[in-house]
Amino acid sequence: MAATSVSQFPLVILTGLSGSGKSTALNVFEDLGFFCVDGLPAGMVTRLVGLITSENPIDFRGLALGMDIRQHDFIQQWQETLDWLSAKGIRPRIIFLEARMDVLMRRYAETRRPHPLETQDLNLEKALEKERELLSSLLEDAERVVDTSDFSIHDLRRYLQEQWSYFNQPAHGLRVHIVSFGFKYGIPPEADLVFDLRFLPNPYFVEGLKELSGLDPRVAAYVLETEAGVNFLDKFLDFLLYVLPLYVKEGRYRMTLAFGCTGGKHRSVAVARQIHTVLKDNHYFSSLEHKHLELG
Repeated sequence: MAATSVSQFPLVILTGLSGSGKSTALNVFEDLGFFCVDGLPAGMVTRLVGLITSENPIDFRGLALGMDIRQHDFIQQWQETLDWLSAKGIRPRIIFLEARMDVLMRRYAETRRPHPLETQDLNLEKALEKERELLSSLLEDAERVVDTSDFSIHDLRRYLQEQWSYFNQPAHGLRVHIVSFGFKYGIPPEADLVFDLRFLPNPYFVEGLKELSGLDPRVAAYVLETEAGVNFLDKFLDFLLYVLPLYVKEGRYRMTLAFGCTGGKHRSVAVARQIHTVLKDNHYFSSLEHKHLELG
């Protein structure tokens, strides 16, 4: 049997803050047909990848590894592993899970489990801060950052399953993740660029449109086909299609654009969908998430 190529056998690294849902995420990839290992020392990744891509490949859809800072020299070993993978032409797909400090502390209180870095001299809050600091290099390299603060276990599972088409794409080129949100619920922390759409006509005050969302063609038309909507899209898309190639030139491969309105239900949803469509038409890989649609 011929050796399995890297493009046929993707390598996904699931990492992030303890308590943010890494184990749940790993279970999702296991259900998707991945060979999954949790807590694997960074130095053993090369051996496992070598086994997977050998002449007797394991019959799995891909390799997903749950990695954290339980080993004392994790960062050093991870950098050496990353250099080895790069030399082999392998680019791991890093998914970084995080959550707000208050949420992580509540989850730990509910499970009554100690944090890996927690000691007599380092309380839970300080341990979480230390963990974020130690994982900063992986956060910078992450292809997707997922804030699970407002996710239940089922929400996270559903989110990753819906995003599978994204992770299943070849690992090259700029990936643009588009998020619609409501300012009243907070700006998404993973956003690289945030755009305030509260200057556009608001369907909330229009009878017959208030209870609908930006997914409805009537709401989208009300927002996008006015003079303000048409002019905004024309100028904004001109700007966006100009700057994205510049980010690519500088070596950027992941970008999150967040579009916000008051409640995250009408204007931001309509605009985000349109931007998503245009980027796909221009051969960018674009994924779409409506963060506060149901709350709005």
